[in-house]
Amino acid sequence: MPQTTSESLTLIESLDQKHRNEFNKLHKRIRRNVGKAIEDYQMIEDGDKVMVCLSGGKDSYAMLDILLSLQKSAPIHFDIVAVNMDQKQPGFPEHILPAYLDKLGVNYHIIEKDTYSVVKEKVPEGKTTCALCSRLRRGSLYGYAESIGANKIALGHHRDDIVETLFLNMFYGAKLKSMPPKLLSDDKKNVVIRPLAYCKETDIAEYARLKEFPIIPCNLCGSQENLQRQNIKKMLIDWEKEQPGRSENIFRSIANIAPSQLADTELFDFKSLQQQQQRSHLGERLPLFNLDAAEAQEVDDDTIIETATKGHLIAYMRVQYETGLELYRSESEDYGHTWENPIPCGLPNTGGSGTKPFI
Repeated sequence: MPQTTSESLTLIESLDQKHRNEFNKLHKRIRRNVGKAIEDYQMIEDGDKVMVCLSGGKDSYAMLDILLSLQKSAPIHFDIVAVNMDQKQPGFPEHILPAYLDKLGVNYHIIEKDTYSVVKEKVPEGKTTCALCSRLRRGSLYGYAESIGANKIALGHHRDDIVETLFLNMFYGAKLKSMPPKLLSDDKKNVVIRPLAYCKETDIAEYARLKEFPIIPCNLCGSQENLQRQNIKKMLIDWEKEQPGRSENIFRSIANIAPSQLADTELFDFKSLQQQQQRSHLGERLPLFNLDAAEAQEVDDDTIIETATKGHLIAYMRVQYETGLELYRSESEDYGHTWENPIPCGLPNTGGSGTKPFI
């Protein structure tokens, strides 16, 4: 791909027509995916104040850029405020984000909080600091959102982050959970959204490169090399090489869950399957009846049928369970050819075969 021919030209401006068309397609794809995620999960609504958490990485830059683009054409009004947290890491380039945001003309805040010292004090030398660092940063950002009246907090996690988190929780936490596109914080005060949930990391990386975002590396703490997440990322990259589209299918499976095909007793009532089986037999027996008003008197002791209007049959069936006798009611509009699903209706004093049912 061509490089910049003049310092006065941006990388995008220096592209030939073919590559500029490719960039336009990339921009539209990311914009479409962000818009779709926002719509599917009602991430942003009319009157919202969205606090966009800007770390200085490619993902948060792309998220801010796309949200600003959508803001101009959205059918609703919402405000955007960019927030960065200066955690006082050694060598952190404090000037980069303010200069970039001033150039954009975006409302922004820089929170200065020395969480780096806390992390170094609490985490033993050589151990990964990411978990504690993220937790401290998240707590500070949540509190700040409330102070500025922001009712939505936008984080820059993308589709690959979500899939990686799924496997991290499976492999190291024995839980089938990931990052939801939208969630309510533990204190119930903040709604967190992930507008990039449908976006591929490779698309975001290429978009960030072409847009020439002033990236701030996330390795200032020296704790990024041997992370479990990096191992998961490598595994997924290898899988994607073997079978393109596998990561997308994994992500889609997160949104297409069948609780009855898993093993969580809190999500699915496995204990009542026998009772459900017994009740399903009732649904199989009722369609066998094809009775007119005269024949309705000839049924056995277990079923009582009467005709309310021409062709309209009401059937009551007594079913004996281990827990006792139950009565079910079903209706037919075509002389018993088809029946509505039977519903429990209590046990009236029917008195035996041929007695008019209690309605």
